[in-house]
Amino acid sequence: MAEYDAIAKAYRDSKRLPFRESIERYTLFELLGDVTGRRILDVACGDGYYTRLLKRAGAAEVAGVDASSEMIRLAKAEEDRRPLGCRYVHRDVAALEPDAPADVVVAMYLLNYARTETQLVRLCRSCHDALRPGGRFIGVNDNVRNPPRDPGAWKKYGLERSCPPGPREGDAIVYTLTNPDGRRFTFRNFYLTPDTYRAAFRSAGFEDFEWVELSLDPGERDNRFWDDFMRSPPIVAFRASRPR
Repeated sequence: MAEYDAIAKAYRDSKRLPFRESIERYTLFELLGDVTGRRILDVACGDGYYTRLLKRAGAAEVAGVDASSEMIRLAKAEEDRRPLGCRYVHRDVAALEPDAPADVVVAMYLLNYARTETQLVRLCRSCHDALRPGGRFIGVNDNVRNPPRDPGAWKKYGLERSCPPGPREGDAIVYTLTNPDGRRFTFRNFYLTPDTYRAAFRSAGFEDFEWVELSLDPGERDNRFWDDFMRSPPIVAFRASRPR
């Protein structure tokens, strides 16, 4: 997590990139629907951006978990400045020990940090076990169905994404983000095939895993600026549920 400790503030500020609001955020909340009264666990919560949005959307309880101590420090500092009742825990998601089962587990860019199928199964199983029977697992991930061919294809959106041609299991996918203020920073995800994802969710106990196409905020749907992003999306949503 040293990589994320070093870029924590830049990563926090990247939430202001337009694609993160008009596509990423919009897609997540379309999938979630009404969260009023729900108990939600936000894994890989980073600085708590989505943790706070979930609480403001009406969730009864929201806890954020992240393995980066600096990310959690930023999240707690924001909670101190503007208290919402969010809790934050510094912990490896694969070693979750929730106080009580969650109605929903949200994972924004968690699973793409698994470098092997074994690691992916551990993350999926941890999220599965944190849910009540019938609880939902929802998130956004690197789009492993669309490995990058042209690293600059998404540059105008503040995002560059590269990997070896014809990536194999465990190859690094390198992200470079350029924030609205011009600051650039880099971090790595890892490639695993779509079949590996399906197998990992099944092994973890989920029966209905599916990829979900991105949604664009209706207010932006006449804006041709988004055409390239939506035609060749670098990210993708997913959903699954724990059997009752």
